Amino acid sequence: MIFTVVFALVAAFSNGVNVLTQHSASIGAPKREKGWRLVGYLFRQPLWLLGWIAAVGGFVFQALALHAGLISVVQPILVTELVFVLVLRRVWLRQDVARAAWLSALVVCVALGVFLSVAEPSGGRPNAETAEWLSALLAFGGAAALLVAAGLRGSPVRRTACFALAGALAWALMAVFLKATTDTLASFGVGGTLVRWPVYALAAAAISGSLLEQAALHAGPLSVSQPLLVVVNPLASIVLSVWLFAEHFTRDPGKITIAVISFAVMAIAVVQLSRTAPQNLAPAPQAAS
Repeated sequence: MIFTVVFALVAAFSNGVNVLTQHSASIGAPKREKGWRLVGYLFRQPLWLLGWIAAVGGFVFQALALHAGLISVVQPILVTELVFVLVLRRVWLRQDVARAAWLSALVVCVALGVFLSVAEPSGGRPNAETAEWLSALLAFGGAAALLVAAGLRGSPVRRTACFALAGALAWALMAVFLKATTDTLASFGVGGTLVRWPVYALAAAAISGSLLEQAALHAGPLSVSQPLLVVVNPLASIVLSVWLFAEHFTRDPGKITIAVISFAVMAIAVVQLSRTAPQNLAPAPQAAS
């Protein structure tokens, strides 16, 4: 359990570094750099390349966490990415961070800790039956397709919400495919993994999640897309963990009630954190000497 938590926290930190470094490099590019010239410019920027290294690290540590532990533990912990980003904004970029943002970050951490402690996630099995995989893929894939169709028209907020929800479902599917791929790799090696389906489903889910997330970020405000992406992903992952891997929680009604309330509080705090965190990467102004 301890290794699962540590690996998941390192993955969340790596994801936070990736978000901050690549965004910093992108907005720092000269306005004249567009298209392929922009790509070439970014490849020459150490900060942007550091972001890619962090992204790979986040993926590897998430894979290690999922292989070592439960989806219902790992995916909620990844929410702490937002907290790490806030800390990096203050420590690295020297930004002024509102007290409300720090309070929201604290609530996220406390509510997450209460949820994991009280819900008592346990059980699990290495893999699911083919029929269960097909039913889960049909349900989640179908829901994502309907959301994409709904996001093709309407107001920017509606389009953003639809694409973000679809992206969150794709990232949840990626998590279960990643767990299945790590189990396949441990059992059959690299050669055996390449002739079995989980690794290709993983690639498809990762590409879909990336495209849908970018569509959400392009369609409308970050204050709409970020909370949905961050909150719905672990919630959908928990559903899939029960559905496919037979993970389960405490049967105590009182504890379940507290767990549900704590998850809801965490979700609300994530929304508040997204709204109260600095909206750009500008450092705090230096006082005149």
